[in-house]
Amino acid sequence: MKKTRLNARMLISALLMAVLLISASSCNRKDTEPEPVPDTADAQEKGSKVIVVYFSYTGNTKTLAQYIAEETDADTYEIIAKDPYTEDDTRYDEDTRAYKEQSDPDCRPEIDGQLPDLSGYEIVFVGYPIWHGQAPKIVYTFLENVELAGKTVIPFCTSAESPVGNSAKNLEPLAPEANWQEGVRLEIDMTQDDISKWIISLYASK
Repeated sequence: MKKTRLNARMLISALLMAVLLISASSCNRKDTEPEPVPDTADAQEKGSKVIVVYFSYTGNTKTLAQYIAEETDADTYEIIAKDPYTEDDTRYDEDTRAYKEQSDPDCRPEIDGQLPDLSGYEIVFVGYPIWHGQAPKIVYTFLENVELAGKTVIPFCTSAESPVGNSAKNLEPLAPEANWQEGVRLEIDMTQDDISKWIISLYASK
């Protein structure tokens, strides 16, 4: 496992170098930056360039997100709903909160707490469960309220059975200036070694 983890981190470093070279040639810079969240600011001081952002209701997405973070030396940010979801909210029933939110194209559930300052990151993993065939609308809230221009965004969903489908593609218009990678489905029973091998295959194909 140590060998695959080392390879995964080396590939992340190689991708970061490529991203930084591209960024250096761009003149589209903002003059001002928002005040960072303390935890994120600390991460930036340490030189981290990768962050794993995720929304998790059952804990499955959180587990895999943490594996990704460990394998890539990344920081993490968990999207937490200001109005927490309950088991009844997420049942596959047309009379539930999740179904109503997913059926409403304008629904943007409120996120609890401050959003992270992503200015110091070059690669952003975005993880979510599949709800009624799509990413939960709270992920839309996040993507519409952070700056992702010029960043490499890697979406992943977690599911026991549901495919990624067009869930990742439907997120791209929310941050059109980001460099979106193809979305993938990660099985909920994947181990950390499985995640390391996935990361290696992801970057080895570039």
